Amino acid sequence: MPSPPPPDFASLSLAEIARLAQENRLPPVDSWNPAHCGHSDMRITRDGTWFHQGSPIGRMPMVRLFSTILRREADGRFVLVTPVEKLDIDVEDAPFVAVEMKREGEGAGMKLAFRLNTGDLVAAGPGRGLRFEEREDGPRPYLHVRGGLEALVARSVYYELAEIALANGSAPPGIWSNGSFFALEPGA
Repeated sequence: MPSPPPPDFASLSLAEIARLAQENRLPPVDSWNPAHCGHSDMRITRDGTWFHQGSPIGRMPMVRLFSTILRREADGRFVLVTPVEKLDIDVEDAPFVAVEMKREGEGAGMKLAFRLNTGDLVAAGPGRGLRFEEREDGPRPYLHVRGGLEALVARSVYYELAEIALANGSAPPGIWSNGSFFALEPGA
């Protein structure tokens, strides 16, 4: 049975987004511990494109399905896991990309929600933090999605976050969401 299409992010309120994110029923991958079976011949590029045997996976429902069985191991590896098998998957940066953001409120009362390239919805706040990492090619913002999995925040969304942080006037510059403060400076 195919999964329903993701909801229209633009038409949802942040309360609706938070409710949908909370209701998102994912397989219990953390409780599955099958034997390691090898490599999946799959990879996820930095822009969030999923590949199998060198070809992009063009069917979004397949990508959404695979994303629900993705897990990060204690050693940092990414695996696709089912009750009967566990396969490695290569991830260039982060397995997800936060491609769109909505906000409500101002200052410490602000709430932020993100739509991922897989259609998943994530409300930033306690347990779903934003972190910023400095790299040779510039800052990289990440959003915690679940269980050690993160989304690279798309550059256009990062610019929105930076604009909000600078307008807040806090030192260090940062963003509030659902009562949590996230400094834009790495390690702050």
